[in-house]
Amino acid sequence: MLVTLEIAKTKFKVDLSKPIDLSIPLKPGVDQSSAWYVNDVKIEPVITDAFTGSVKQGGSVNFRNISFNPHGNGTHTECLGHITPEIYSVNQAVKSFFSIAHLISIKPEKGCNDQAFFSDYDTIITLEQIKSALDNQIPEALIIRTFPNELEKCTRKWSNTNWSQLDKNAARWMAENNVRHVLIDLPSVDREMDGGKLLSHRAFWQVPENPRMEASITELIYVPNEINDGIYLLELQFAPFENDASPSRPVLYRLEKN
Repeated sequence: MLVTLEIAKTKFKVDLSKPIDLSIPLKPGVDQSSAWYVNDVKIEPVITDAFTGSVKQGGSVNFRNISFNPHGNGTHTECLGHITPEIYSVNQAVKSFFSIAHLISIKPEKGCNDQAFFSDYDTIITLEQIKSALDNQIPEALIIRTFPNELEKCTRKWSNTNWSQLDKNAARWMAENNVRHVLIDLPSVDREMDGGKLLSHRAFWQVPENPRMEASITELIYVPNEINDGIYLLELQFAPFENDASPSRPVLYRLEKN
């Protein structure tokens, strides 16, 4: 299905029949990406004395319970309710689902948002790296692929790995320039252990001084190596949970000049 978009007075063709899925799906067992020491995903049939929710086990239908944590199991999108005392739902906060996105690739440098936690193993995605990769463009949505970019990211157990962090100054710059959505292939934009400061989350959502209600952060994506950096149409799909975070499926579509 071909549609035409006009961006900055330039017309582009978009083939909606060729989506590029950036999500890491939820599935049971240990062969699943996870973080924050959460349990593995469980998908189990409901079984009672009067009912069997498994066709394989003799039931008439498959009828399963699913147990997971949206922040720790697979790709997820979160709103500012992740860090506020007030309860905000990503399902209520994010109102639009299509945006123009810029995919960039960055190899994090040595550094840390907070010198109190800095070690020789800390790496950071800096504002300077982001500005250089964007080449003076400011997108509605920013997708960050980090190098190295092994397929193993899709099954990695991230707990206690001290992954790279996003520079709080970069997060603040995004907020000041109205970048509404940031997507990253790490479990968090912040350091794994930072004493609960969450400096980049707070800078991006401008909490508490100027809360950005419709801004979102999507974590634990995976961008295949064969997908080139550049401008795409992003469709940010997520399950309509009334919660600060929800499992999500960010999908890209290539833009071709008409």
